[in-house]
Amino acid sequence: MISLGPTDALLVIDMQNDFCPGGALAVERGDEIVPLINQLGQRFEHVILTQDWHPAGHISFASSHPGKQPFETTELDYGTQTLWPDHCVQGTPGADFHPGLNLPHAELILRKGFRRHIDSYSAFLEDDHTTPTGLASYLRERGLKRLFLCGLAYDFCVRYSAIDGVATGFECIVIEDATRAVGLSGSVQETQEVLRSSRVAHTSSLNI
Repeated sequence: MISLGPTDALLVIDMQNDFCPGGALAVERGDEIVPLINQLGQRFEHVILTQDWHPAGHISFASSHPGKQPFETTELDYGTQTLWPDHCVQGTPGADFHPGLNLPHAELILRKGFRRHIDSYSAFLEDDHTTPTGLASYLRERGLKRLFLCGLAYDFCVRYSAIDGVATGFECIVIEDATRAVGLSGSVQETQEVLRSSRVAHTSSLNI
């Protein structure tokens, strides 16, 4: 069992309607982890939520690129961008947290992806890998050092948040059974390999 202390935090990634079944960019069985995340939240003094929060016409939307379809890629100033269906548009029901999510003691809701011309998978950095979201400073000011990550999706926003978290100086542990993956071709295996090489640990909720 992992012993939790005052410098630990649960980082809940993008548990929003559009990423759950019936949403615009649904992760298969993404809603199944909501009860488990609620249970995990009760074990942590510190809980932080991230929220994908795109303006209409965001650069990551396929609809913003004439002739492009969702899940195709395009080259942007900051690199290769996978294009998505319109999702998590500011102020829409799809951007709301799943109605079953019950974490009233969450101390911070970090909105990301709100800059129209750059995407943000990571909770720490925009996709240019240089523009900070402010999360690292928040954590340091509160003396939080070890992060347990859960939520959606394992092979995108959870992945990049964990990698950037370690690179920024935090210990990051992914709670495997409290995540679900988009599962594009080979993405899960690649994510597992990249996380291991980036010194991101994995665990089960049973160990917490």
